[in-house]
Amino acid sequence: MKYLIVEDFSGQAVPFIFPRRVDHADFFDQLPYGKVISGGYVELHPDGTFKCSGGHKELGIVADPEKDSAVLKESLRPRP
Repeated sequence: MKYLIVEDFSGQAVPFIFPRRVDHADFFDQLPYGKVISGGYVELHPDGTFKCSGGHKELGIVADPEKDSAVLKESLRPRP
């Protein structure tokens, strides 16, 4: 899968995960946010961790594996 992490209007990091066949720039054009923090490719490992890598030249983004994994993990954690 591919992902983008964007900054919402309150300054919070918001992740989006989407299929590999969709281009990062095309997906970003559909979002109501103006700033991309990072992005690339993401894989879910059997132990429940995320592996983030890559980036997108046109958008000028590079994956930040440690930070991006933490944002994805937090956004997908079970809520009470």
